[in-house]
Amino acid sequence: MDGAASSTALLTPTQAGGPRLFTIRTWTAIMGVTAVLLVVLPVLHLALPADHALHVSSFWITLFGKFMCYAVVALAMDLIWGYTGILSLGQGLFFALGGYAFGMYLMRQIGTDGVYKSDLPDFMVFLDWKEFPWYWAGSDSLLWSLILVIAVPGVLAFVFGFFAFRSRIKGVYFSIITQALTFAAMLAFFRNDMGFGGNNGFTDFKRIAGYAITAPEMRTLLYVLSGLYLLGALCLARWIVQSKLGRVLTAIRDQESRLLFLGYRTLWFKLFIWTLAAVMSGIAGALYVPQVGIINPSEMSPANSIEIAIWAAVGGRASLFGPIIGAFAVNGAKSWFTVAYPEYWLFFLGALFVLVTLLMPRGIMGVWAQLRARRAARQSIEPAAPTPLPREAE
Repeated sequence: MDGAASSTALLTPTQAGGPRLFTIRTWTAIMGVTAVLLVVLPVLHLALPADHALHVSSFWITLFGKFMCYAVVALAMDLIWGYTGILSLGQGLFFALGGYAFGMYLMRQIGTDGVYKSDLPDFMVFLDWKEFPWYWAGSDSLLWSLILVIAVPGVLAFVFGFFAFRSRIKGVYFSIITQALTFAAMLAFFRNDMGFGGNNGFTDFKRIAGYAITAPEMRTLLYVLSGLYLLGALCLARWIVQSKLGRVLTAIRDQESRLLFLGYRTLWFKLFIWTLAAVMSGIAGALYVPQVGIINPSEMSPANSIEIAIWAAVGGRASLFGPIIGAFAVNGAKSWFTVAYPEYWLFFLGALFVLVTLLMPRGIMGVWAQLRARRAARQSIEPAAPTPLPREAE
């Protein structure tokens, strides 16, 4: 391939003459859904009394807030798996690390309101600790905690990814290594001497920045922040996919060896998107923890990371909207199954993944695209209606 051909191959979709990722109709739908979720529901929650027929309870506000945090993680998975071809089974680790980083701040905000009336968290008093470990320094600062939410997953992802990608580890081997990393971290956080609450983790949060965490206004604020973050993450992902960077990432997925031959150092492209996906997941974890009220090592279980991959697969990889839809759909089914038939949930999840893999390899968005294509094809072959003759010709 010569230089002109290689340049043409890396043009953005708009420059290459292809369609834009989001049409005007799509943007209108996005704004409509955003208005309903982030304006209408909070108003119905705060403005109407609990006995009103249109009142939205705190249960639904918390549930949708959780789903939006999950959707961001699924979107991050789409960037690294759907567009770059890197199947990570460690996104649950970055999600949990962001949650733990912010959970440290939430534990410091409890103050002397704990069971033992000590400035130390209850689990430290129970273990007869006399002072905070050194890595808890500054955890009483909201700003420092927000920095940790970004830095901890980002630094770990950068260091791990640098050595993994430099060693040309890819495919199933990379998936196994990320799963092993997640499992090792989970075992470490289960230990009481790690200083993160052991198997109980962090819970019993009281306040954020002096405001009660269970107050309707604070719950609504966290919910709205989760929605705005999801919208911002979607816009960022769209910008990346539509840019030349997105074309390079897609080329890495399809033909990395050809890119290397053309002189592209794919290491840095993969490392960038891998680290960005980790940071996106970490921030989502930080928004998730105060809404659900707990973070423990079970969030790092390999099963959770596999479930994140299922969200992306069910919704449809390399579509941006697909993983978001998949996260809402799968977790909505999980919320119902774990209440109605808790013993069958894992069987349903496994069957869902198998059926999607066999019957819908492109997920829900792929089925939708096929239906639209068939409709367009039928319309194109339908005979045009005969033109009526002028009255004087009759």
